[in-house]
Amino acid sequence: MTLWLISFGLISGITTWLFGFGGGFVTVPLLYTLILTLWGINSLPAEHAMQIAVATSALIMLFSATVTTIKHHKAKRLDWHIMFILFIGIAFGGILGALLALTVEGTWIKWIFIGYLFITILDCYFRPGFMAPTYHTKKVTKGRETINGVVIGIIAAFLGVGGSVMTVPLLRRRGTPMAQSAAMANALTLPLALTATFTYIALSFTSPLNSESGFIGYIWLKAAFILICSTWIGLKISERFLSRIPDKWHARVYPLLLSLVLIVMLF
Repeated sequence: MTLWLISFGLISGITTWLFGFGGGFVTVPLLYTLILTLWGINSLPAEHAMQIAVATSALIMLFSATVTTIKHHKAKRLDWHIMFILFIGIAFGGILGALLALTVEGTWIKWIFIGYLFITILDCYFRPGFMAPTYHTKKVTKGRETINGVVIGIIAAFLGVGGSVMTVPLLRRRGTPMAQSAAMANALTLPLALTATFTYIALSFTSPLNSESGFIGYIWLKAAFILICSTWIGLKISERFLSRIPDKWHARVYPLLLSLVLIVMLF
């Protein structure tokens, strides 16, 4: 188990830095699979496997988003003027998404996760503006941007995937290069990861897993610790490569990685 967590933590760190994934797309499928394997499909943790995977993923995203935001800010890759309004909406949506995840059966979360992945992949390939960014951007109002942020926060916190699956395509279609889109997606993951994690912790007294050792609410402590440590190493490894990847190839690899995650969740 430990080797799997270390390996996927490294992948999580690398994909977080290069693509703004935040870790969720890598860690949620792994944690879900490990829980079923370690405890068995008829155990209490297995009944709440997706909630555990999502909540633990939120904590990992909080760590990776904090580290990457500081580094990207120092490198001047972040446009705070564009991000500020989204920040507010995403933070609020993160609370709603975490609350929603605690009320829905784990099986439903899994299939919603799969469906959302599938739609996002199709959107990247077939809707204009992602593979080749458009530079004829529409004016965005504060109200619309706030709504965008709330929707991103709800979906991302509910599925435990970070906001990149929505923010990267959104920024890309506004003419933002992939490297900057990934950097801003990491920063925009911070408010939802923060609010979602604290929501899960604040509501931990309602968790049926309190009788199980190694959990705070739905957060699996051992897995979170190993993933955070290995994610940090992955972030360090990938730092030097972000500005070296051609924008065209950066955009092409993004949906391919999502496709790999989709295959893992299906099989």
